[in-house]
Amino acid sequence: MTLLRSARAPLILICLLLAALPLRAAERGKVEAFLNVTGFDVALDSIRFAAAGAPQMLGLEPDRFGADWTRLSEEVFDPDTMQELALDILEKTLREDDLTHAAEFYASPLGQRLVEVENAAHMMEDDTEKDAEGARLVAEMVETGSDRLELLKRMNRAIDVSDSSLRALQEVRIRFLLAASASGVIDLRIDPGELRALMESQESGLRIALQQSALANAAYTYRDFPDDDMRAYTEALETEPMQRVYELLNAVQYEIMANRFEVLARRMTELHPQQDI
Repeated sequence: MTLLRSARAPLILICLLLAALPLRAAERGKVEAFLNVTGFDVALDSIRFAAAGAPQMLGLEPDRFGADWTRLSEEVFDPDTMQELALDILEKTLREDDLTHAAEFYASPLGQRLVEVENAAHMMEDDTEKDAEGARLVAEMVETGSDRLELLKRMNRAIDVSDSSLRALQEVRIRFLLAASASGVIDLRIDPGELRALMESQESGLRIALQQSALANAAYTYRDFPDDDMRAYTEALETEPMQRVYELLNAVQYEIMANRFEVLARRMTELHPQQDI
């Protein structure tokens, strides 16, 4: 399952969904099976790769903490912990009829082929090759005027249901910075309102960069799928049940990411800077 970092304020959205459930939520066992058949369990696992960029977000050297950093990030971004968090939320918020609709698509032959390549793309720890090849494929589509380019853009719009991936990423970073400041890891010299205003001033360029990255990622991930398959996938994503599923799963993914980064910030006080010998 490909997710594009949706949800303007993940925790707020989840609370609203909890307060307004129109139908019976799914059973935990069914939700767990749903995570596996859709590949959302792998998408959750891939959140751990984001920890590599955490020191830079705080203005620290990436290798400052050496092996201590690897140990801590593996503990905080433990796959079982993240899956349990997801199950706790989805058990209360994922409608059973929406679960069934999405699971039936992803259990189909096309759905399983899609999950296979999406899982592989999620678990590429180094995105250098993927980014370069994806950008090359996009440039080739632009040069040839390929209809596939618009199809991939349409698919990405369907995945990013509320067009708020940028705000979700900003929210994760803000929560991380505030938690690091509260823990004494960094000295944050501006208040939360000023921090949000600063990030909002940078939105335009970042939004373009995110859209370009998402397009390159899609071009690479689905490079071996014919246009007819991609059209069928896009049409499936555009159905109302799938739109609700993606809005919820994007929100859950980002709430878990923000939660783990807050825990990481608090536990960074346990780390000891690596000394040169």
